[in-house]
Amino acid sequence: MYNTSFIKKILIAATVVFLYSCDRDFNAIGDELIGDNHFDLTPEKYDVLAYNQEITPIQSNGLATNALGIYDNPVLGTTTGNYATQVALSEYAPTIGEGAVIDSVYISVPYFSHVTATDATTGKRTYELDSIFGPANGKLDLSIHESGVQMRSSFFDNGTQLPQLYYTDENTTFDTYKIGAKLNDSNDEKQNTKFFFNNAEITDKTVDTNGKATLTKVAPQMRLMLNKQFFMDKILKAPAEKLANATVFQDWFRGLYFKVERSGTEPANLALIDFAREGKITIKYKAKTAITTDPDTTMEDKSIIINLTGATASLQQDAKSTAYANAIADANINRTEGDESLYIKGGQGSVAVIELNGFAAKLAEIRTKNWLVNEANLVFNIDSDKMAVKGAGNVQADEPKRVYLYDLTNNVPLIDYSDGTSGSLANDPKATKYVFGGIINVDATTKRGKSYKIRITNHIRNLIKDATAVNVKLGLVVTEDIGVITSNKLKLKNSVISEAPRGSVMGPLGTILYGGKSSVADDKRLRLEIYYTKPN
Repeated sequence: MYNTSFIKKILIAATVVFLYSCDRDFNAIGDELIGDNHFDLTPEKYDVLAYNQEITPIQSNGLATNALGIYDNPVLGTTTGNYATQVALSEYAPTIGEGAVIDSVYISVPYFSHVTATDATTGKRTYELDSIFGPANGKLDLSIHESGVQMRSSFFDNGTQLPQLYYTDENTTFDTYKIGAKLNDSNDEKQNTKFFFNNAEITDKTVDTNGKATLTKVAPQMRLMLNKQFFMDKILKAPAEKLANATVFQDWFRGLYFKVERSGTEPANLALIDFAREGKITIKYKAKTAITTDPDTTMEDKSIIINLTGATASLQQDAKSTAYANAIADANINRTEGDESLYIKGGQGSVAVIELNGFAAKLAEIRTKNWLVNEANLVFNIDSDKMAVKGAGNVQADEPKRVYLYDLTNNVPLIDYSDGTSGSLANDPKATKYVFGGIINVDATTKRGKSYKIRITNHIRNLIKDATAVNVKLGLVVTEDIGVITSNKLKLKNSVISEAPRGSVMGPLGTILYGGKSSVADDKRLRLEIYYTKPN
């Protein structure tokens, strides 16, 4: 009897402890347990004040990727992306040799691409280019010029070293001060007047001193032949002191300016390119290694590499559509009731300003009732009707794959950004931070975007727990890289924003979302949705 009674008591005690532990675990990680189903709980919804804000000329140096080309967005207008960069010798004070004769000069800049197929017999790979916007058959009139602008990474002001900033609206300056004719002056029009982003694999051939040829396969890249006489004068015949170090060289050869125009009536497109990653100019030439008048002295194959590194500027110009221009015009923005449509666009584009005023009005009540937040989300519904407009060739606007919500007041990430899981979703490098969200939700039938969902659970919990926490304004932008959270400065500050996330400046895409104004249909209206655990 004693043993039976004792065992029963132990079982009862263990059961109580187990249930108590489960309850504690539920309260601690209830948001993970609930997930998207929320056990059929109905969220509390709060009105959100949301309105447009134009991003005026903005700092565009130091970008990981830069836009080159012309993108005709049938909804938002046309973006033209030009580019300027310093250049640097891979090795200063090079030994040129005597009697130098140039074989070839070419520029090579890799594209973002991935392999879609490999021929089992030949090994030839088929590539698809990434980050190309507009029709695949787009063509451009591309010219590469020597730049006359002295670009620097920093400057001194009263003894203090400050970063030198370049802005999206400075194309006129670089165009005005370009030097001479285009350097990509080949007779092959695919090298200039009918340039296109070619997805073909490239085969390089090298021949050793024994005459043996080696073939090397290279992923798609910009590969353009450049004027040999220019590089003979600028590099091979340059005074030795001009090639002695970076400081002198950057004044001697100030850089390159990439300019795009329309190729007649051909459709155009635009690419995002990492010029600095492996972009370079290769000068291949023959020269004698020693000073001699002997005509029989052997000429050796030599090369000089000029890297596309140093200060840069992404020079983006927008010709906005009438609807877009009107929507972000300061006189038309409704900062009291909010805007019906939120226009967000990269480059020198626009941001949506979000104020959680409805939630703020209920904070005292939530604290009094001791409601516990399981999950809090902002769901931005895409205005699919406005985004459905088709342009030339019956093509619809490319949609941003990702949007980024941040603390606009302080220009820093929200706390939920750090909890957003750093790994990628479905092996998509752009799908990191997927718990934080902002990834486009695509309709299975139309293959067009429906919404973007962003989780701000911890941000809301902090506002409830800490009565001194500031209910900051939030900013919503498109982003080319969710991992880039640095902000770039506006050329002229205004009362709403002085900076914008760098990830937004990199790309040209944009979209139109439904705002939180009361006139927006209830099922489309932007609201803050919070799932609570409510004590009895």
